[in-house]
Amino acid sequence: MPTPGPRRTSWSDYEWQLVHEGPQPPALHMALDAVITDEVGAGRRPPTLRIWEWSASAVVIGRFQSLKNEVDMQAAREHGVTVVRRVSGGGAMFVEPGNTITYSLSVPQALVHGMSFQESYEFLDAWVIRALHDLGIKAWYQPLNDIASEGGKIGGAAQARRGGAVLHHVTMSYDIDAEKMVQVLRIGREKLSDKGTTSAKKRVDPLRSQTGLARQAIIGRMLETFSGMCLLAPGTLGAATLEAAQRQADEKFSSEAWTAMVP
Repeated sequence: MPTPGPRRTSWSDYEWQLVHEGPQPPALHMALDAVITDEVGAGRRPPTLRIWEWSASAVVIGRFQSLKNEVDMQAAREHGVTVVRRVSGGGAMFVEPGNTITYSLSVPQALVHGMSFQESYEFLDAWVIRALHDLGIKAWYQPLNDIASEGGKIGGAAQARRGGAVLHHVTMSYDIDAEKMVQVLRIGREKLSDKGTTSAKKRVDPLRSQTGLARQAIIGRMLETFSGMCLLAPGTLGAATLEAAQRQADEKFSSEAWTAMVP
C-alpha cells in the first residue's frame, strides 16, 4: 500500500502558547519573529501567538521592498521613526506605540498544508475577522493580504515560510497620526496627494473610531475568540530565545546592510 502523504492539521490539534511581553524596540520585534518561527519549525516551541508592544515609532518595510521608494528617510529622522525591514514580503506599515494592534502567528506548516498562499492568508486571518464581527465591525478578508471594512482598510498581513513553519503577522490600525504617516511613507503620499491628508483616515480606518473601545479591550476580544478554537496558555519568551533574538537584532535587523539591501 502507498504511504499516506502528510495531512493537514487543525487549530485544536495543538496546545498554543501566548506571548505578550512589554514594549520592545522595532529591530528586536523583527528578530523575535524569525527566532520564534524557527523554534516552532524545529519543534522546540509550541505554535505561538505573539502580541506585540512597541517601544518606538517605526516603519516596517517588506523583505523585497525598495527603501527609498517606500520611505522618506529625512522625514523619518525628523519624526524619530525607526525604519526596519522584516523577513516577510508585503507592504510598508507605519506604527506608533499604542496606536496599532500587531500580532504574529508562528505555526507548523501542516496547519496550512495543501493551501495556496491566498487560501492560507484567508484561513489564518479568519479568527481575527470573527473577533472583529463580534465587536460590531463588518470586516472581511481582501486578497491578497488586507483586512478591510466598510470604513476602509483596517490592517495588512504578511507571511514567510521558514523550515517547517509559517510566520503570519498582521498589523491593524487602532489609532493613527495620518499626517505623520503620509509624511514618512512615500507610497501613502502618492496615493493621497490628490485628495489631501484627510483621506488617509478613510484609507486606513482605525479600530478606535469604529468601536469606541480601548485597545486592550479589542485585544481581549481577539484572545477570547482564539481561545475558543484551541487551547491557548500564557507563555514567555525565555532567556535563550531572547538572547538569540537580541543577537540577530544587533547584528542583522539593525544593520544598514539589511535595511537597505534593496536601496
